[in-house]
Amino acid sequence: MIDVTVQNFETEVIAASMQTPVLVDFWASRCGPCKTLGPILEQLEAEYAGRFKLVKIDSDQQQELAAAFGICSIPTCILLKNGQPVDGFMGAVPAGQVRQFLDKHVPSEGALAAEAEVDEAGALLESGDTAAALAKLADALAQNPASDDARYDYARLLIATGALPEAAATLDEPLKREPRPLRFDALRRWLDAMLFVQNDARGHWAPAQFDAQIAENKRDFDTRFAKAQTLMAASQWTASMDELLEIILRDKKWNDEAARKTCVAILELLTPPPQRASAAAPGKTAGGIELTGKAAAQEDPQAALLSSYRRKLSMALN
Repeated sequence: MIDVTVQNFETEVIAASMQTPVLVDFWASRCGPCKTLGPILEQLEAEYAGRFKLVKIDSDQQQELAAAFGICSIPTCILLKNGQPVDGFMGAVPAGQVRQFLDKHVPSEGALAAEAEVDEAGALLESGDTAAALAKLADALAQNPASDDARYDYARLLIATGALPEAAATLDEPLKREPRPLRFDALRRWLDAMLFVQNDARGHWAPAQFDAQIAENKRDFDTRFAKAQTLMAASQWTASMDELLEIILRDKKWNDEAARKTCVAILELLTPPPQRASAAAPGKTAGGIELTGKAAAQEDPQAALLSSYRRKLSMALN
């Protein structure tokens, strides 16, 4: 438990909530119910062993903070995640009710363990130990089957290493959801391209064979799409999108918009994962406050490439 003032609010609440949920207890020494609730919160903080952080704000001494949160009565508890209030409750509620409140928002022990496994897998992958990374991701998914991050990373690495049946099985659950999550749909389309190369005779054609057939008929979309799939399977992403854009320019609706959907999938696959919430965005504090001056970040080449192809896709569709 930490006492928070205006001076340390940014660090102890906003920045901290980027990594761990923060429960803010607004209280005052004159408040009887506050003295009942306080020990309950401290006991639960110890019980949850770091899965959330408890801070206390004296609403009498820190009126600016109390006003900012619109506190009308005490005790009032506000839960923050990623710098934003997400839920709260008022009054000296019993421990069981507080526990129910926390369990709606605080990650389980299994979820935290899975997150740690995913982080370790990333480090192993960077070091070149792909087999160990796969094992870590499999463990992460076993510990927390609800972790979409673990499932996505595991399926993506399975596809990249050619374990296609295992990847298909891993993708089965999220692909049944409505609406289908974009990042899992992107993996499925990459997997389809890999299976096309594996199972279709055209999967082993040289580029010149595709080009010769397309030259005879510019609207031979099936051959263009086959070429795009072979390029996608070979991680020749921009060349694949160039072929897909040619289809879209000539017939946007061809084959249930397969060209557009695959182009969107490639853009999704090429988009870097979001930065960890604990890291402030360039040009901002952890609380999201804009900074001025030369700190503004320049667009990196990958971002520029993605922007370029998003514009091309938009123009082709209009």
